[in-house]
Amino acid sequence: PTVKELSELMSLPEEEVREARLASNGYNSSSLDATLNGGEDGEAALQDFIGAEDTALELVEDFHALAPLIAGLDERDRRIIHMRFVEELTQAEIGERLGVSQMHVSRLLSRCLARLREGMLTTG
Repeated sequence: PTVKELSELMSLPEEEVREARLASNGYNSSSLDATLNGGEDGEAALQDFIGAEDTALELVEDFHALAPLIAGLDERDRRIIHMRFVEELTQAEIGERLGVSQMHVSRLLSRCLARLREGMLTTG
């Protein structure tokens, strides 16, 4: 149909019909299995050239696995983990807040992280 025919049929100005036709050109899809001329190698599938592995997806899985393990820690250990990895405080800064030495914070963190690591290995 012509622009004028579509305009009359849809009760729209001809300019809007032209814009819609132009916009519709941007929505062409191809199958990921579609073959492309690959030059020297012959044919290849479109899926071989687009997309990438999402490395952050593994982090999401790790966060979901860690959540119940962190919830199982006592309040002090959760607080230390939060200060170290969320607030990004140094061990010395954490020690100042808790009123303990940096060495004690180091031991506490090592113990917490070992417990979390062990939990991740047994659930993963």
